[in-house]
Amino acid sequence: MDPHHSDVTPQPSAQGKSKLRVQGFNFFYGPVQALFKVDLDIPENQVTAFIGPSGCGKSTLLRCMNRLNDLIEGARHEGNILIDGVDIFNPSIDITDLRKRVGMVFQKSNPFPKSIHENVAYGPRLQGLKSRIVLEEIVERSLRGAGLWEEVKDRLHKSALGLSGGQQQRLCIARALAVKPDVLLMDEPCSALDPIATGIIEELLFSLKKELTIVIVTHNMQQAARVSDRTAFMYLGQLVEYGLTKQLFTNPSKKQTEDYITGRFG
Repeated sequence: MDPHHSDVTPQPSAQGKSKLRVQGFNFFYGPVQALFKVDLDIPENQVTAFIGPSGCGKSTLLRCMNRLNDLIEGARHEGNILIDGVDIFNPSIDITDLRKRVGMVFQKSNPFPKSIHENVAYGPRLQGLKSRIVLEEIVERSLRGAGLWEEVKDRLHKSALGLSGGQQQRLCIARALAVKPDVLLMDEPCSALDPIATGIIEELLFSLKKELTIVIVTHNMQQAARVSDRTAFMYLGQLVEYGLTKQLFTNPSKKQTEDYITGRFG
């Protein structure tokens, strides 16, 4: 396969409009090209999974969607990523506002060394919200949204570092929800968690997608099959195949996809 050419159709959803659209996207770390001509439409209020072997570019693409890769010296891109039809790389875009709209949950939970309440209230406070009553409402709503409220409502002012790994990861989801994002990016959010904590977060995605568009990077193909509506298989910086999850896992159109999901490589 020519790494400089992609024949994958972006496939906008039949169930609704595209929330994110990636167009002819190349990405470079200095002289090294990490993504090649990626075209991809991500539908609103669905879960889209990126799968592929380590180093295939899935986390790089995810981090381009809220411009986290801007922080890397020598990083540059060609092509466009649109959210609701607006190019996120347009000079008029406020990056802080973009990262409010496009939240991120990382592989390793990273709660602040503050109370549970302070963790969730941090974003709204940063945006200038001072009303204690409104903050209390946001904290409760966000913790409920992350499926954590009942477990922590009696210890909101205790350190977040006292939570279990799975609870800390849900706290990070609540922290992202507090600023009312449109999109939630999740970079292997369950890779450090046990099966029970993983199951709780997977269940959460089904309720969250009613309000949000979710993009998840995962090494766990069973997880992608369980939680996502659409799946993109990436290899060596290319988008090899993209489509409805059930179809991609049961009847892939590309041999490379079939080889990966059947364990022949990766």
